[in-house]
Amino acid sequence: MQKRTHLLLAALWVLSLSGFAQTTIYFPPKIGTTWESINPASLGFCPDRIDSLYQMLEDRNTKSFILLQDGKIVLEKYFGTFTRDSFWYWASAGKSLSAFLVGQAQDESLLNINEPTSTYLGAGWTSAPSDKEALITVRDQLRMTSGLDDGVPDVDCTDPSCLLYKADAGTRWAYHNGVYHLVHDVIEEASGQGINVFTKTRLFDRVGMTGLWINHIQYGRARDMARFGLLMLANGVWNGDTLLRNQQYLYDMVHPSQTLNRSYGYLWWLNGQQSFMLPGLQLVIPGKVVPNAPDDMYMALGKNDQKIHVVPSKRWVVVRQGESGTVGPNGGTVPIVLDNQIWDYLNKLVCTPVGTEEADALPGLQVWPNPAADGWNLEADVAIERVELYASDGRLLRASDGTGVSNLWLDAFGLPPGVYCLRVFVGNQVIPARVASGK
Repeated sequence: MQKRTHLLLAALWVLSLSGFAQTTIYFPPKIGTTWESINPASLGFCPDRIDSLYQMLEDRNTKSFILLQDGKIVLEKYFGTFTRDSFWYWASAGKSLSAFLVGQAQDESLLNINEPTSTYLGAGWTSAPSDKEALITVRDQLRMTSGLDDGVPDVDCTDPSCLLYKADAGTRWAYHNGVYHLVHDVIEEASGQGINVFTKTRLFDRVGMTGLWINHIQYGRARDMARFGLLMLANGVWNGDTLLRNQQYLYDMVHPSQTLNRSYGYLWWLNGQQSFMLPGLQLVIPGKVVPNAPDDMYMALGKNDQKIHVVPSKRWVVVRQGESGTVGPNGGTVPIVLDNQIWDYLNKLVCTPVGTEEADALPGLQVWPNPAADGWNLEADVAIERVELYASDGRLLRASDGTGVSNLWLDAFGLPPGVYCLRVFVGNQVIPARVASGK
């Protein structure tokens, strides 16, 4: 019964996201540099706050930064000598790309993630006892639950002598690069193609990406990372072309894959969970990976702060490339300090150009009562597509999609008295306003 419920939840999740992707997401052409953009001012972003974000990023050794909404570029900035055509390494953010490729290989029945890894690499690919090695599946490679020792001198080594038994597969979470690198070997053995050929034909050519695996590290441009993030936002469908069909795999990839580290899916990091673990530490840390970011965000994270953030609730994709933006122990294999700093600035991008008394004077929009005790009526000249309510510190408090009508009720129940930022999506514009709660 539990498995059936999980399958149903996955199916409903994918169907809802697929409908959204097909109707609202913009996909840039596969060839050329054309990419539609959105004026940040139309989203209520303040120029000085954008400048502050850019200054913070520059101060933290950033080379590129991109923010997409619904597939369109809102912000794109390159620093120093870095340009739109510059190549840079993804570091461990490429692991998330590999997870997608595994799903594609399984779609083609080339492999099954529930099969032992030895099915594809042969017996003796580790130094573990044969019965313990047989417990390790491809799924364990994706979840980082192989049970192999991550405390060896060279965690990138894939020789059997470096892959030592520590615990039974599935009983211990530990970030192990060597075990991950062998995911590429599994794909190559299962498909009969090199990892670069497989990646190019199954993924890159179909979405307009460029890039190259070198020693299991992906190299590419900022827009290549943005395209991959956009593909994920669109639930594996690029402008009508379904690149990944397995609904259960799609769901599992960006949801907790085990109970040891609930903030880890299939080579994707997850926000909004009650706790997380980090590489090299057998320590469960309470709280979210990125407290300032939305709970539904999932992330491809790499050394020296290579990042792809995907946020379905905001329809955002955020990309950052560069040198390490932080110092100290948290600037290691999977740094997370800069993520939180970035979201502190992103949350403050929206400003409110009108006062509460002016909200109902905006063209095409009326909001009443204002202030309100229980909620606000919204009425526009055209259909309201979406409404978002933000706290003064930028936290998203309410979000409601329109139903094709020009009026909407936004509930204020449980909100403390105060002033809030309202964003109303109507037609091709976003109308910002300030509203107040409490009598």
